[in-house]
Amino acid sequence: MPGDCLALFGPDRRTSRPYSLCSGTDEPVIRFLVRRIPGGQVSDWLGGRQPGDEVAMSPPFGWFRPARLGPGERAVYLATGTGIAPFLAALRSPGTPTPAALGWGVRRMADLSARAELTGVEPLWLTVSREAPEPGVQAGRITQFLDRLPRADTVHYFLCGLDAMIDETTDWLEARGVPLARIHRECFFNADA
Repeated sequence: MPGDCLALFGPDRRTSRPYSLCSGTDEPVIRFLVRRIPGGQVSDWLGGRQPGDEVAMSPPFGWFRPARLGPGERAVYLATGTGIAPFLAALRSPGTPTPAALGWGVRRMADLSARAELTGVEPLWLTVSREAPEPGVQAGRITQFLDRLPRADTVHYFLCGLDAMIDETTDWLEARGVPLARIHRECFFNADA
């Protein structure tokens, strides 16, 4: 399901890291969005795999469900970096409604690898924090644009990626009366790490 994670194991079959699925529910392959970390115990090894190579993985797990909404409810997706993965899975899955808005913040333009798949989502805003942006991309951090978020009692906010973005956005939403029950969070990485 969109939001599911799997632990992918490195070459020793003991060291693993969790990765969110980014493939749709009807796709014949399982896809992940992996940021390759030079010297990383799993990501660097995964980046060297070729078609047909075996990769050990766990069964799916997790509770973050960006595609599961009640009647009349809408979703807003906010992601940093590879935190876009569960939202890509939702957008690629049949029957998932288009979100009311989507924001994705990255450090470099090259990190916007799935940008073309986000066409049709409005409003959509993309930010880049460490390089000059291309047309259609804003300079800065995703949290600089929170005033653009649609707000209504039927909107659920799904936040995925860097803990600093998740914490800042949660505080901002709560200060505007959004109950925590409508703020769904999945931390992929910590700013201090």
